[in-house]
Amino acid sequence: MNNLFLIGFMGCGKSTVASALCRRYHLKQFEMDSEIVRQAGMPISQIFSRYGEEYFRTLETDLLRRLSGTGDLVVSCGGGAAMKEENVRLMRNSGRIILLTARPETILARTAHDHNRPLLEGRRTVADITELMEQRRPRYEAAADITVSTDGKRPDEIADEIIARCQ
Repeated sequence: MNNLFLIGFMGCGKSTVASALCRRYHLKQFEMDSEIVRQAGMPISQIFSRYGEEYFRTLETDLLRRLSGTGDLVVSCGGGAAMKEENVRLMRNSGRIILLTARPETILARTAHDHNRPLLEGRRTVADITELMEQRRPRYEAAADITVSTDGKRPDEIADEIIARCQ
């Protein structure tokens, strides 16, 4: 199996679904945001405030380049990773891109108390989340090989759906 790249808006369930995929199908999990935090030695919010979003996006691209020679990974991508065409090309060249979606109300509920999402700070309403999601939706959809809704589903159900649709 090639790599599976999980993309989608913040709080759509990428990390949770990645864990379920790895547990059920004996794959290796790779969390892009966690690896960037580890390498930078600071939280994402601090990277954004100190160096800016563009710097963070460059770190994502560098990481995807390094992953291009690996296989059997489930990569939980940062919410903005698919906004950059080079990132999409790198993902597509080494695997399948799975777009996970959720309703804005679901995103709000899942991220309400998480302050490690700089783009949501001060924008935690359904209207704000809807606006951000709509800005990203065309790029997400253009990048995706498969789209799976996570609303009202258990992580194991989503994992099984992804594997079934990848075959």
